[in-house]
Amino acid sequence: MVAREDRDLPWAERLALRLHLAVCQACPRFERQMLTMRNAMRQWRHYSDHDGDER
Repeated sequence: MVAREDRDLPWAERLALRLHLAVCQACPRFERQMLTMRNAMRQWRHYSDHDGDER
């Protein structure tokens, strides 16, 4: 899943990942955690402090 974040996976790796996600209980949870972190980082990146005068 981490490799998928960095690059497009070949079809064989995508298939292997889908099969693994179908049988593994922990990895879908990890995938949701990664999505949460990605969304939080996206929001943080767009956050602007305006030089600290709007707190």
